[in-house]
Amino acid sequence: MASPWRAEGEWLRAALHTHSTNSDGELSPRGVAQHYGRAGYDVVALTDHWHRSEAPSTAGLLVLPGVELNSLLPEDRDGHVLGIGIERDPAELEGERRGLAETAEWIVGAGGVAYLAHPYWTGVRPAGFELPASVTGIEVFNAGCELEVGRGLSSVHWDELLQDGRSCPALVTDDSHHPGFDSDHAWTWLRAERSSASVLEALREGRFYGSTGPVIHDVAAAGGEVVVHCTPSRSVTLLTGKTSGTAVNAGRLGYRYGAEILDTTADGLIVAARLDRPGTAPFARVEVVDGYGRKAWTNPL
Repeated sequence: MASPWRAEGEWLRAALHTHSTNSDGELSPRGVAQHYGRAGYDVVALTDHWHRSEAPSTAGLLVLPGVELNSLLPEDRDGHVLGIGIERDPAELEGERRGLAETAEWIVGAGGVAYLAHPYWTGVRPAGFELPASVTGIEVFNAGCELEVGRGLSSVHWDELLQDGRSCPALVTDDSHHPGFDSDHAWTWLRAERSSASVLEALREGRFYGSTGPVIHDVAAAGGEVVVHCTPSRSVTLLTGKTSGTAVNAGRLGYRYGAEILDTTADGLIVAARLDRPGTAPFARVEVVDGYGRKAWTNPL
């Protein structure tokens, strides 16, 4: 999977799951775009339920059309799939709930990128589903689901897919319906040019990381170790598979496991760390937690 820290392009802050009055949101499509533009975002995707919404882009904000479609998951669960960048009207599906693969194939055929939304909220079992090739990845964190019912974090679902060898990037999103209340809680940092084609390519390649606060300045993986530079944080963890991983935690008695702190702030928060990467690890991804408990997640390295 492509490293965003080794890629060309700008860092673009993206809101990739939003709703407008074209489905169950409070603001018009243009209003949603203006709201995120004022909040300092570079990219917003309008992902209304069963409706392809559009709004004009500006010099500072790229607006992508998108959709959120229902699909059939294992155990007859009702899954939701984001289609970012679609060029066709989902009305041609006539509201039909199809299987996950077929739903995502329609999205790809319409020029978009498919991501499975909020699997924990959906209720699908972590070990009970597979992603077809037409689905690029999943949402690992959905702020709206977390705010409403505490089921926004899908890291177990993600790790099960990675453990099985699936190349699976993961988005971090708001899923905003009530801008000002459930917006600007979670976002994705893309490494891309400021164009639709470049942003969609970054989404397909996993050239991004997600955050609810921390900034990850750099991640370098080489020679059996991973070096992370980030904004001040209380922990940095390298997840590498079942029963394995390495981590550092801040503080005089902060626990270190297979890793070392390279640099700290004056008050002891971590800004650089080195973590051992086991040679047999089926995957490796980094999680950073800051002093307020906010997280950032890299894609698999």
